[in-house]
Amino acid sequence: MMAAARLNQPDIRVQEQILPNIVRQHVEQAAFFWAQRDMLAAQEPPDKKVIAGIDRRLEANLDALRIAGPAVWPFLIAAYEDFPEKGELFLYGWVAIEQRDGGRILEAVELGRTREDEARGLVGALAWHEAKAIGPLVRRWIASKDEFKRYLAVSACLDHGVDPKDLLTRLIRDPDMRVRAASLRLVGKLKRADLAREVVAALESRDEPVRLWSAWALAELGYAVQARPVLQKQVLANGPDALTALRAMVKIGPDKDVRAFMGGLLKSPDTAPLAVRGAGMLGDRTVLNWLIHQMRSPALAVAAGGALLELFPEARDADLLTLDPAEIGQAFEDYFGDFGPNVPVADRVMTWASAAALLG
Repeated sequence: MMAAARLNQPDIRVQEQILPNIVRQHVEQAAFFWAQRDMLAAQEPPDKKVIAGIDRRLEANLDALRIAGPAVWPFLIAAYEDFPEKGELFLYGWVAIEQRDGGRILEAVELGRTREDEARGLVGALAWHEAKAIGPLVRRWIASKDEFKRYLAVSACLDHGVDPKDLLTRLIRDPDMRVRAASLRLVGKLKRADLAREVVAALESRDEPVRLWSAWALAELGYAVQARPVLQKQVLANGPDALTALRAMVKIGPDKDVRAFMGGLLKSPDTAPLAVRGAGMLGDRTVLNWLIHQMRSPALAVAAGGALLELFPEARDADLLTLDPAEIGQAFEDYFGDFGPNVPVADRVMTWASAAALLG
């Protein structure tokens, strides 16, 4: 994650020369770029090259807001009031932390609390700063009686890879579901094998996110036998975290069992896209011809495109996908409508693969 520089207090003469329209533009662009970045980072697989380009543009706008100093606040407040979304909350929180403004930081926390769907923006603001810059906040919040502050603190530790040491045991048992789920992810990321028993106990939780991340953490710790049944259930449920569970299954293997499980997924129209996408996780580039065949089915094309990009990162620069389903045919237009996702064009992929001698 690109880190923000420390705030340099602007000269009063600079503040007097602030141009409102320019500051407003930087605010709008910074909020937009972070929201776009967050969306792209969540894709399977993410395009790291595109994200890096957005990071540079975002940081350029943040630099302008550093220069503007406290004069930026009327524009930040207006932007959030007009469009209270995660990008605007990211910026609100980021500037508050950058300027070490305790009052504004608390305002950002309350905004994140009242609009839970946009809380991701506040987590992103903590992630964008250096760990040492947010350290005092995180140390206060992680032991707070306020569950939302505890969630923010654990999320910051997760993004920065910081180990809260003995506190992590208590956080795994936290009464708040989001805190427990984030803490379990942190256990897996840090490879805290000493907490394996606590993680196994969390498998019995009534909360699905806690079960998912406890199984994921166990997979990271090498406890495949305990993790596998829960991961399988998560994949078969085909919820929003099914791909996360499937990737964990691929990691713990064995390969033969994973392939057999994916074969079962292919038998149902509901789970077949998971199996097609999972083919890219296996790292077997010999399935390219099979993937191209799946691209001719509207229901499987997006999953096949994701698998293609994971197996062949070089395909990103070959103009093989389209945002216009009508370009592929009536069946795709009917399936996706006017505004479809980025869909691979099977004929283009076939031509590209043949020219690169990838089909064997």
